[in-house]
Amino acid sequence: VPQLGPQLPPRLTQQPWHLLYSTGRDGFSLRTLYRSGARPDSPALLLIRDTEAQAFGAFSASAIRSSSGFYGTGETFLFSFCPELKVFRWTGRNDFFVNGDVNLLMVGGGSGRFGLWLDGDLHHGGSQPCETFDNETLSHREEFCIQDLELWGLA
Repeated sequence: VPQLGPQLPPRLTQQPWHLLYSTGRDGFSLRTLYRSGARPDSPALLLIRDTEAQAFGAFSASAIRSSSGFYGTGETFLFSFCPELKVFRWTGRNDFFVNGDVNLLMVGGGSGRFGLWLDGDLHHGGSQPCETFDNETLSHREEFCIQDLELWGLA
């Protein structure tokens, strides 16, 4: 979280962050993640470590929640620590920021590809270059297994 501080919107850089959800503490469930992160108007930081020890994730200026369509703002971005911090910001090509239901959470999209997606049991996910962020694949592989996942929000 400290390394990501300078990448956040200026209004959030001095705010304290609080752990809302952790697979180690709360189990592996997208439904539980939505319940834990349901704080309206609170930005969200999603941190993932896969089974190959790669760390990456997403920032959303809106709470991570179940929705019937894409939501969010151009402040949303993807990032990877592979091997050092790389941030992938909104390209302006579309507004496919965040979308999720009980079976799938997606961040970024276009042409049938998602910048980051997670399945409903939070065991598997994937990352592909997408139009929203013009990102690289965040993990070493386009599909990965999740070892740890955390959702942070403003305290």
